[in-house]
Amino acid sequence: MTTFGLVVLVMAAVVAWSVTAVIVRWSHWHHHLTADHDLNGVQKFHAQPVPRIGGVSILLALLLAWSASWLWEQQSPDAVFLLLAGLPAFATGLAEDLTKRVGVLPRLLATGISAAWGMGLVGSVLNRLGIPGVDDLLSNVPFLAWVLTMVAVAGVANAINIIDGFNGLASGSSILMFSAFGLVAWQLEDALLLQVCLTMIGALLGFMAWNWPGGKIFLGDGGAYLVGFVLAEVAVLLVVRHPQVSPWFCLLVCSYPVTETLFSICRRKFSRGASPGLPDRMHLHSLVYLRLVRCSSNPCSRTVARNSATSPYLWVLTLIAVFPAVLWWQYPAVMVVSCALFAVVYIGFYRMIVTFSTPKWLIRRLN
Repeated sequence: MTTFGLVVLVMAAVVAWSVTAVIVRWSHWHHHLTADHDLNGVQKFHAQPVPRIGGVSILLALLLAWSASWLWEQQSPDAVFLLLAGLPAFATGLAEDLTKRVGVLPRLLATGISAAWGMGLVGSVLNRLGIPGVDDLLSNVPFLAWVLTMVAVAGVANAINIIDGFNGLASGSSILMFSAFGLVAWQLEDALLLQVCLTMIGALLGFMAWNWPGGKIFLGDGGAYLVGFVLAEVAVLLVVRHPQVSPWFCLLVCSYPVTETLFSICRRKFSRGASPGLPDRMHLHSLVYLRLVRCSSNPCSRTVARNSATSPYLWVLTLIAVFPAVLWWQYPAVMVVSCALFAVVYIGFYRMIVTFSTPKWLIRRLN
């Protein structure tokens, strides 16, 4: 870790913390516009209206840190270009946070546009998947690689938005995933990607100080899509810039949000015959909240403590994927097997909760 890497981490953390503090402190000025007042929605688990524009603090932290590295340290401007590419995804998500009228499809399309901008600005084109035959096709037909990149980036960004359901869940899981990517970037001596990962970790830590466990602010769709976009772009750039990095390593690192998304689509579409875009309370994190985090005395169905106690379960699940990815990232076969094993663990954990067969030691009781 370079000295300037530490500087951008601290800078991003301070900026994100400070901006979030201002948003929270003066929330009464913008409460009518920025707070989530829908406390009875299917996927709502908070007790009072809370600002959902935490993505603004993430954006400003990245802008200042990456601009400083470019202008003062004469480093590559690619990090700033990456942020510019992410603006359509962020802006559309923020519009949903403020108006509650932007559907899933427009947000996915905007994220696809961000992916296209990323291809043009920083060359993030996913041209291999680590699958014989498919890699040759992607190399020979650039259009397919472009489409694949847009779908993959939009998918990961949407996956982070899906897991953004409880205090600290999306931010804590993303910190773990960026840490894995950053560690490998450091081993590969990739200064750009290491800087991006460290800045994201700092920004998320600064925001998370207000989000978990206090629950005073949410990332919102804008923040979730921005974090997810940058996470996906780092994964693509690792594959593009380093032939020794298997795409399966990147998939394994992101296994929790990706598996959650794919499993939810299959569950809704094929098991229930419902639209994959409809919200419900059958996400894994929702079930953990409803069935594993319980109250031992007074009713506390919507307390901040119960909300915040849900996220550590999923942080551990994220670590189950991240740990082998970091240890054996140089071995593609191990990555493939680990991805399959993670899917088995996820489905097993989900089934255990649904069938009320969870071991007692996994159940947490709050006073």
